Amino acid sequence: MTEQTAPARKDLRLDLRQDVALLTADLIDIFSVSGEERRLADAVEYALRALPQLELTRDGDAIIARTNLGRSERVILAGHLDTVPLPTTEGSLGTVPSYWASGAPGEGVLYGRGATDMKGGVAVQLALAAGLFDGGGEPDKDVTFVFYDHEEVEGVKSGLGRLVRNHGALLEGDFAILLEPTDGTVEGGCNGTIRFEASTRGEAAHSARAWMGSNAIHAAAPILTRLAGYEPRTVPVDGLDYRESLNAVRISGGTAGNVIPDRCVVEVNYRFAPDKNLAQAEEHVRELLAGFDLVCTDGAAGARPGLNHPAAASFVAAVGAAPKPKYGWTDVARFSELGVPAVNFGPGDALLAHKDDEHVDAGAVRECLRALRTWLGV
Repeated sequence: MTEQTAPARKDLRLDLRQDVALLTADLIDIFSVSGEERRLADAVEYALRALPQLELTRDGDAIIARTNLGRSERVILAGHLDTVPLPTTEGSLGTVPSYWASGAPGEGVLYGRGATDMKGGVAVQLALAAGLFDGGGEPDKDVTFVFYDHEEVEGVKSGLGRLVRNHGALLEGDFAILLEPTDGTVEGGCNGTIRFEASTRGEAAHSARAWMGSNAIHAAAPILTRLAGYEPRTVPVDGLDYRESLNAVRISGGTAGNVIPDRCVVEVNYRFAPDKNLAQAEEHVRELLAGFDLVCTDGAAGARPGLNHPAAASFVAAVGAAPKPKYGWTDVARFSELGVPAVNFGPGDALLAHKDDEHVDAGAVRECLRALRTWLGV
């Protein structure tokens, strides 16, 4: 739970049929830092309950909304409601409430916390849900919309993980799209991630008599040497090239400025291609750092892109750009574990996520909505 408090906000009623860029701004304006998503979840649920064609299930601050048209295919569109904490730098634009750089709402660049990650994507989901049956038509696929909490914190709190445990049958489908920011390009699957603590031990002594002890920090030098000399691989998986990385990301040791350290810990993170599982990734790291005390502290398997699935192929065609690999881990891996091929696709540049000037272009949000409407036939 963040210690930040919610700023004054607008009425929580959302107009899902307004311009999707304006809807994005309204979503930003509802404070929703991880742990404080309830008001936004309430607003989303209230808006969706006005759409009688959808069957709703709420679990905590997560919502599942489904059509049941008897179509031969079911697709899932998922996005998280929470954001990271607001910027602390005075004058930052990527905060709450939102801000239009042009001064004209709906035109140009929209600033605000979550603009990129991922209120633009959630706005697209909501606009799609509201427009599925406009004009008397119906989508040519059944659609499951998933809105969930606690994505920006540790995985044990994940709202999507909770939905999988409590309502797994409602998340069955042929293909899933996670509306994380990808600059409007399909990013298939994702790399996996695994972390270790590599430890060395020595003997404490007064630093004036260093020969009486054994320096654990110095003993960690070979760990760093092996990691610095490691050449990461690029692995082709289902037509996409996933670039791996293996790095020291943190080091700690020592107790005082006049004490020879008796313990040193190097934290290691391996980002691995989705051609291997967690056990294989762990074996790879243990081979590289053989001889050192290694403890695995965290891990999550990646997801194959699944672009050979017919629904994925038709979606890539609707977007009209060549797909790319996703190097970071995302919740597409949770769908992959359920046997649902999944990709990332959403408005905004992922490199702007969590930055003090987080922003998204109104045109990018509209284009994302257009591509998905074309694909769904609505």
